[in-house]
Amino acid sequence: MLEKLSIRNIVLIDKLDIAFEKGLCVLTGETGAGKSILLDSLALALGVRADAGLVRAGEEQGSVTATFNLPRVHPVFDLLQDIDVESGEPLILRRTLTSDGRSRASINDQAVSAGLLRSVGELLVEIHGQNAERGLLDARGHRTLLDQYGRLEPEVAAIGGLFNDLQAAEKKLNDALRDVEQARIDEEYLRHVVEELTELAPQEDEEEALAVARSNLMHAEKIAEALRDAEKALSDNGGVENRIRTATRAVERVIEKAAGKLDPVLESLERAAIEMAEAQSVINSVSGDLEMDPAGLEAVEERLFALRAAARKHKCEVADLPRLLESFAARLLAVEEGDREIGVLRAAAAAARERYAAAAAALGEKRRTAAAQMDRAVMEELEPLKLGAARFTTEVADLPPENWGASGMNKVAFLVATNPGSSAGPLIKIASGGELSRFMLALKVVLARSGSAPTLIFDEVDRGVGGATADAVGERLRRLAEDLQVLVVTHSPQVAAAGEAHWNIRKSEVGAATVTSVDRLDPAARTEEIARMLSGASITEEARAAALSLIEG
Repeated sequence: MLEKLSIRNIVLIDKLDIAFEKGLCVLTGETGAGKSILLDSLALALGVRADAGLVRAGEEQGSVTATFNLPRVHPVFDLLQDIDVESGEPLILRRTLTSDGRSRASINDQAVSAGLLRSVGELLVEIHGQNAERGLLDARGHRTLLDQYGRLEPEVAAIGGLFNDLQAAEKKLNDALRDVEQARIDEEYLRHVVEELTELAPQEDEEEALAVARSNLMHAEKIAEALRDAEKALSDNGGVENRIRTATRAVERVIEKAAGKLDPVLESLERAAIEMAEAQSVINSVSGDLEMDPAGLEAVEERLFALRAAARKHKCEVADLPRLLESFAARLLAVEEGDREIGVLRAAAAAARERYAAAAAALGEKRRTAAAQMDRAVMEELEPLKLGAARFTTEVADLPPENWGASGMNKVAFLVATNPGSSAGPLIKIASGGELSRFMLALKVVLARSGSAPTLIFDEVDRGVGGATADAVGERLRRLAEDLQVLVVTHSPQVAAAGEAHWNIRKSEVGAATVTSVDRLDPAARTEEIARMLSGASITEEARAAALSLIEG
């Protein structure tokens, strides 16, 4: 349950600490006193979107702290354990908001994201206000509410997965059908291209090798001529080698007389002779390896030019031709073997549809079972709310296949009939203002009992009703508070009298500032407040007696 709410510098509240109690807690006050500020502050601590306008004028920041006392079996502790947040006792949710719109959130003084704070808050408190009422009237949300009541969320999540599988299988089938159809249109062209490229048989890195070979063949004649000139220079006039031998013999004739001074000369001449012999050998070897083949050059150029022409035709690089051939061959194969692949994909899509349809049909039956249970529960709530002759029905209808979705194949609508024998119709069209409020209360009570939140907040749930009906609303809220903590903001004296604890919200002038305060009322002050609600600004003894009668009754 919500044990304590501490508010600092939020709108008209400068400092406020409220210790709440078990059972039915009533909050009353004049219109504009600040009841909505109190609910907005609590919502801020529960993770709703922060609005810089909530910070009290002239202050740099505001904060709200909500303290909860919960049994250890509450599911919020499993969530906190999964995300490694320390879960001590009590559980403290805090939100700080600066005047420039920045906010910080924490759980037990451990920083968390606003989204995580909201997930935790949804497990702790359910606020049933005018927005929730509009949601109950909107048929688009009725399926979700029924699933929550029947605790069918796991089945709905599983259906979502099967629906995604079905969509993926049907997309593969449709893509394949489209590709095969396009391939059939292009079949003659594909076949021509595949034959042409297969005959050409392009190879990886072939262009570079051909370019090198072409260059060599084109320059072979010039290289051969240069080598012949070099060989001629070495061999003309007896050749360089012969002159080296002549020089060597001349040195050898006098070498003994030179006392070793000519030894280096003789060694140099010997090396020169060896180098010249090697040079002539290399020239002869290279000359022998040269390809002097004009026909070979023509063949290389023809192959190279054919590859480049094919690349220009298909607007790609020569190196991409092998992969292009593979791509066109695959498309042609898709035409030739398309029926077999389409059959496989068609069978996969049919199997996915069958799995989805079977699971969605089972979910539909569970929804119908939950709808019958919810109808009985709502009808039980209508009797004490003076709507015993009314009829509430949850309609679960099957949708056509084209409207199936991730939530199944059902459409859900809440229908009512206010008089015996009349046809049921949508809430918003059938019920009058007062009836609508009571139907809303019955639905809220039934849906709230199916949730995990230990604290329920009803904002002006008695709007549009009075007298004995308002008394019945108060009694129903008190019975609900036997199992849960219920906070109700009300303008009805009958509902206020049903409370087990009563707070008064009031606005006052403190110096130049307007301040909202909240006071816990003792029995005498409570009687006075309910008397004010009965009679207005001027409280009479008759109003006090009537207030005391309501409280005691």
